[in-house]
Amino acid sequence: MKKDEFSFELIAQVDNARLGRISTPKGKIDTPVFMPVGTQGTVKGVYTDDILETGTQIILGNTYHLLLRPGIEILDKFNGLHRFMNWNKPILTDSGGYQIMSLSNLNKIDKSLGAIFKSHIDGKKIILSPEKSIQVQKIINSDIIMVLDECPKLTDDKKILSNAIDVSTHWAERCKIEFGQDNSKALFGIAQGGLHKDLREESISKLIEIGFNGYAMGGLAVGEKQSEMFKILNETAHLLPKNKPRYLMGVGTPSDILGAVYYGIDMFDCVLPTRSGRTGLAFTWEGKLNIKNSKYRKDTSPLDSSCKIRGLNQYSKSYLNHLIKSNEMMASMLISLHNINFYQELMSEIRKNIKNGTFTTFYEKYINYFN
Repeated sequence: MKKDEFSFELIAQVDNARLGRISTPKGKIDTPVFMPVGTQGTVKGVYTDDILETGTQIILGNTYHLLLRPGIEILDKFNGLHRFMNWNKPILTDSGGYQIMSLSNLNKIDKSLGAIFKSHIDGKKIILSPEKSIQVQKIINSDIIMVLDECPKLTDDKKILSNAIDVSTHWAERCKIEFGQDNSKALFGIAQGGLHKDLREESISKLIEIGFNGYAMGGLAVGEKQSEMFKILNETAHLLPKNKPRYLMGVGTPSDILGAVYYGIDMFDCVLPTRSGRTGLAFTWEGKLNIKNSKYRKDTSPLDSSCKIRGLNQYSKSYLNHLIKSNEMMASMLISLHNINFYQELMSEIRKNIKNGTFTTFYEKYINYFN
């Protein structure tokens, strides 16, 4: 592969857990990878330079939100999101399908037209067709572009799920045509089917027939039990092409990620590190710590003595407890940064253990550690 082309290399495998590398013109991405979420062009409460310091190799933006604000005219002026937000590494953009589902009271789905919705900002009617979704993501200058899909809410109704597959497959075909030939970027398909093995198999088969640079599992992390998610991954993740990246959208907790890696997933994104940071919840190698708890009021130890980013190892749990109780924004900034750094440490350890052939032992040690 040429330096300016998207590619994926599978380097090693322990049972189903995979070690790989994605190459893009904007840089390499070691997998399994966690992508911090920068929905509106920012990872909430964290400086871009600090995100780089955590070892983050790719972040996620969102087509729906960026389309509404700041809008494609401004993003086009900056030649995309990278320059606009001062981020020079790869960016993946979600197509907006999940937001369409989560804001279902403001939208309706039309197989022919696309998603028709009212802006949650000003109520303006917007039609997001598969073609427009790709056009917007190209203006954002995303390195990895997701097809527009219909992501149904958690349901066991096979009729609803089958219809979502039908619509999503039709939209995926149109996205592929609109995407055209661009080896510098990647287009990922998104499989639906809920928790039903037969529907997942159908969706995956149809997407493989169309052909994409990578494949995502959508419609999970929408309220199902972790055991249910693991079961469907165990039954169907191996059906995704071995020579392409596999992405589990919107996941998740450290345990979710460990389990999904165990079943063969390569890519993850979630708002949890920063959302938890804003509520005083820290992820550490000691487990989850609720820094609001009064037991940390006099605790002089830092969250992580080895983390020197932004001097994090100089701030005691006592001080963080004080900041949270005082409703100071610095608390959420420091804990959010800590959490992103922890997630990247976790991914580094996962990759190291797959490389060394010890991932199963690592998985068994930590799978229930963060619950």
